[in-house]
Amino acid sequence: MRILFVHPNYRSGGAEIAGTWPPAWVAYLTGHLRQSGFDEIHFIDAMTDELTDADLAEKMEAIAPDVVGVTAITPSIYRAEDVLKIARDVAPQAVRVLGGVHATFMYKQVLTEAPWIDVIVRGEGEEICTELMLAIEDGRFPADRHKIKGLAFIEGDQIVATQAASTVKDLSKIKPDWSVLEWSKYIYIPLGKRVAIPNLARGCPFTCSFCSQWKFWRDYRVRDPKDVVDEIEDLVENHDVGFFILADEEPTINKKKFVAFCQELIDRGLPKRVKWGINTRVTDIYRDKDLLKFYRKAGLVHVSLGTEAAAQMKLDVFNKETKVAENKEAIRLLREADILVEAQFIVGLDNETPETLEETYKMAWDWQPDLANWSMYTPWPFTPLFQELKDQVEIFDFSKYNFVTPIMKPAQMERGELLDGVMNNYRRFYMKKALFNYPWRGTGFRRRYLLGCLFAFLKAGVGRTFYDLGKAGYWGPQTKNTVDFHFDETRQLAEAQLDDWEASADKAARAKERREAVKAQTIARKRDFKMPNGTEVKACGGGNQQMEDV
Repeated sequence: MRILFVHPNYRSGGAEIAGTWPPAWVAYLTGHLRQSGFDEIHFIDAMTDELTDADLAEKMEAIAPDVVGVTAITPSIYRAEDVLKIARDVAPQAVRVLGGVHATFMYKQVLTEAPWIDVIVRGEGEEICTELMLAIEDGRFPADRHKIKGLAFIEGDQIVATQAASTVKDLSKIKPDWSVLEWSKYIYIPLGKRVAIPNLARGCPFTCSFCSQWKFWRDYRVRDPKDVVDEIEDLVENHDVGFFILADEEPTINKKKFVAFCQELIDRGLPKRVKWGINTRVTDIYRDKDLLKFYRKAGLVHVSLGTEAAAQMKLDVFNKETKVAENKEAIRLLREADILVEAQFIVGLDNETPETLEETYKMAWDWQPDLANWSMYTPWPFTPLFQELKDQVEIFDFSKYNFVTPIMKPAQMERGELLDGVMNNYRRFYMKKALFNYPWRGTGFRRRYLLGCLFAFLKAGVGRTFYDLGKAGYWGPQTKNTVDFHFDETRQLAEAQLDDWEASADKAARAKERREAVKAQTIARKRDFKMPNGTEVKACGGGNQQMEDV
């Protein structure tokens, strides 16, 4: 059976300005499928190859697949639907499959607007996809589709979802096949090295209100560090990868496993051959301040910190559980350990003003991270924060939900003014860094890396690809009132499907609420209770102190 995976051609001028990123999803699915005997798997990276729909149709027709599979994040959902529409036309015999975060939670809307999709895989893909492919190969699809957990499909005039499947419990079975990719295409511009995005852990125990990842993965699980380093060693030895970024939401949560991962890299001599970066929380940097130089020894050179917002009020809205003062100290600690640090700011909520944008710039310069990034708040329709703010959301064109387009309109600003304010922050921060910091910031690796980052920014700026500025028609402050984001205003919003979807963090939050409610009731009863003779209630032995909670 011939399986074809396609990565849709979608660009926004965000993360891709730093390089061409390998679609890790196809390696993880392919590896799992090969373990079940599927050996004819093809892959087309329409994004990296910048294929037109006509080019894609020609390649797809030549392969004549039995199955066409696509994944999509929210902003690429329409392009993914287009890929499967092409499959319907040029490979009508193929089963058309869609997966990914957006389709998992918005399957009713997706199947309504793209009824040519045969089946949606909801949730973590490896096990569900393999079971689906076995059913197709055996001729049991679509007859047995009701028996496979984690699917959604159209049946008659109804949209049906089978019971949600379990998450992958045995992570030792996760063995990606990175050979499915053409590695010469995937280059990290700042270092000029091949780049990979392996995965140490899945999920996140925290519940940041703007994030969907903890909801999608449901359980927080960590792979065996030796298995992950085996994977990285393969990437270095067989695919000449010189830089990788761990795909985890926060790989440092499990300190013991992260330290073991670093030690395994050191024991195999890999830090001399490959450098790497992570995203993590300010609180973990505090916790591990005595280990930062050890992490640097293991090859960690770039940390992106979710500082998120300059105003503490915003941090509270995002449920980040961090304090503004901690951000500056975490950045200082990382720089002392010779680890480059990137500060992430989220802007564009309803209460954004020119003054709050200026505040984020001043804080970024005061904190002195090596890099700073301002991302537009993007209201994923399946996140807790969206439920609170949805009455303020006016744009439902998901192709613009990309962190670079201002979906929300602040009460006191126009969207063009918001974009101009963000660009002004970028201009000032990186111009001062370029003139007074990067060229003089030491020698060797750090200096080369920073200048490489500056080159990536300049390249995207000159090409007008940064933040989709060329498409929006932004050429500086003089154009802020004429910017056109080309929103498709015909798009409407449907409700997310979360009824059968429960994350471990959801369960933990409810259990905590129950414990606190019981505790409050117990305290109230103690306070109100009196002995029959009216004397004070005392502990055993006549004392008045109670045992503390443990």
